[in-house]
Amino acid sequence: MIDLIMPKMGESVAEATILKWLKKEGDHIEADEPVLEIATDKVDSEVPSPAAGILSKRLFEEGQVVKVGEVIAQLKPDNADAGKSSPSTTGVTPVSGNGDVSHSKVVPETAPLAQVSTSPAAPGSMKSPGGRFYSPLVKNIARQEGLSVQELESIQGSGANNRLTKQDLMHHLENRSKFGGSTVKAAPASAPQSLPQPIAASAGGATEIIEMDRMRKLIADHMVMSKQTSPHVTSFVEADVTNLVNWRERVKNDFQKKIGEKITFTPIFIEAICKAIRDYPMVNISLDGTKIIKKNYINIGMAAALPSGNLIVPVIKNADHLNLIGLTKAVNDLANRARINKLKPEEIQDGTFTLTNVGTFGNVMGTPIINQPQVAILAAGAIRKKPAVIETPEGDTLGIRQMMFLSLSYDHRVVDGSLGGSFLKRIAEYLEGFDMNRTF
Repeated sequence: MIDLIMPKMGESVAEATILKWLKKEGDHIEADEPVLEIATDKVDSEVPSPAAGILSKRLFEEGQVVKVGEVIAQLKPDNADAGKSSPSTTGVTPVSGNGDVSHSKVVPETAPLAQVSTSPAAPGSMKSPGGRFYSPLVKNIARQEGLSVQELESIQGSGANNRLTKQDLMHHLENRSKFGGSTVKAAPASAPQSLPQPIAASAGGATEIIEMDRMRKLIADHMVMSKQTSPHVTSFVEADVTNLVNWRERVKNDFQKKIGEKITFTPIFIEAICKAIRDYPMVNISLDGTKIIKKNYINIGMAAALPSGNLIVPVIKNADHLNLIGLTKAVNDLANRARINKLKPEEIQDGTFTLTNVGTFGNVMGTPIINQPQVAILAAGAIRKKPAVIETPEGDTLGIRQMMFLSLSYDHRVVDGSLGGSFLKRIAEYLEGFDMNRTF
């Protein structure tokens, strides 16, 4: 048998929720064909099959939360000898983007998580007092929304054995909010497991209450955690990027004709960041208690806004090994697939430094929040024409220059002002010294 394992989807992600099985037991699956859809706080993604074969057994149901590294299904390979096949797990072991091997915990075939329950009154139990099964995801949503057990019991489920799915619950909540609250009378205060009811929305029309979606709630938690973890300091520099802007304006049409890609400022910024990290490698670290973990690879995360208004950070692995053409292709590919929710789990993990381009929204500068467990993040402001002093051998003169602010937020536990300021200044120097005569 071949094990299909819940992949690692980020350094801070320990579990994922199964949204939908795309294949049934007994279905034939090609190698790399999607088997199921999963969701984390960072991304919704598909899990592909590691090999061609028959889906022999699904160990978890839709809506269940599964830890990273757990076996979620088993496949019988096409060339397997049916008489010798065994239900024991075999070695398809996930490897992270940097060569770290993740050891998986075997889920016994005799006791998949969906069949395990505790007593109805126990915290975290999966069955209601009436014996109806609720997945951890459904229970978490119900708790956050203030639904009582009585109200949950009243919702018609579309899953097997009338099981309540996430979609059933979200549909109920949408209808519930339209009518100003629950359509079911809440359980008495003395009833077991009754949950607090939500504050009713104002009916006057002067205010509107909008519930955060799942991704926004988890982003909020991550941002609060980052501020509580790292003492943030932000430094600023202003850079004259006239040469860079003029070069891009001159070559962008030829670049697109020859390379087939639009060149933006983002890959140029990433190129400068990689050069500066080589000069100041102690910015490319993370902190584990009192241990500093120095990364000898440069993986640049690029914050991207989604149509939903949420944020995601796809990662360019080994960005310092790519030339400007390679960086441009990587940036465009990840940004495009992020917008249509087609990123793979491994494409949002293992970042060592993050860039956010606040200039895209016309902002001249920003004070970004560090993407844990990294220790620094750069914000690039809008490029604007401004009068500036130009130093020449004949003396100083005034001219119209293309200027921008760069701001670096860093973790003051391990990055002092000297290191943070010097690193930021070095990025500006690389951008200001951009070679006007360079080729692609």
